[in-house]
Amino acid sequence: MSIFDRFRLDGKRLFITGGSRGLGREMALAIADAGADVVLTGRDADSLAATAADIRTLGRQAWTVQADVSVAGPCEEACRAALALGPIDILINNVGGRRENIATEDMPLEKWRELMDLNLTSAFLCTKIVGGAMLARGRGGRIINIASICSLVAGRNIAGRHYETAKAALLQLTRCCAADWATKGITVNAILPGGFMTEPNQRWAKIHPDVIETFKAQIPMGEYGRPEDLGPLAVYLASDASRYMTGAGLVIDGGYTLW
Repeated sequence: MSIFDRFRLDGKRLFITGGSRGLGREMALAIADAGADVVLTGRDADSLAATAADIRTLGRQAWTVQADVSVAGPCEEACRAALALGPIDILINNVGGRRENIATEDMPLEKWRELMDLNLTSAFLCTKIVGGAMLARGRGGRIINIASICSLVAGRNIAGRHYETAKAALLQLTRCCAADWATKGITVNAILPGGFMTEPNQRWAKIHPDVIETFKAQIPMGEYGRPEDLGPLAVYLASDASRYMTGAGLVIDGGYTLW
């Protein structure tokens, strides 16, 4: 067997939240390229259709579930719709984002709850429902949570500390589920991206260019990551190549958190 065979995902099925754009799209395409079929969920029908079409050009099956998984009801429905298509072997909890730049002392409680639902509750519900189905099936599985370097450090010159709080909690949820499910053949790991020029950060660059430039100046490698840089790491964590890794938080940030 070639070492590359351990990275193959033939016969597997991925369910990914926020899989039609940015980092989610690139991870979905990479995992499809490694052989897996993909169920995508997201809010925008057009981008879902476009990404699904690109997956099909790789020779894989793709299904779309249009839903806002930051809302509990639609999130639960999306998970059950995905499972109705067949067993899920790989779950990527990718949905999230800062969205708001509101200082803690000015943060309305309802806005806090809304953003915590986006970044944390959505991952909990998908893990509960899809991870629970993996447990019941008894054939193991892979869960990958997309946290952030903000799980470890505070963002500079920016408010909205709901994001750091939720992403830190997501990292700990990763560790706890990894410990609970290790004997069941289900690995649970987190990816902690640094600065990537996704659509939200492109918008931030227009609204708060000073924040974006300050961040870039702190990256030892001197540049932002490209969304496609996340694909190989996602394939590794989804595959047999990472069989003995669980509860890990893998930082990919160009060295930002080194100093």
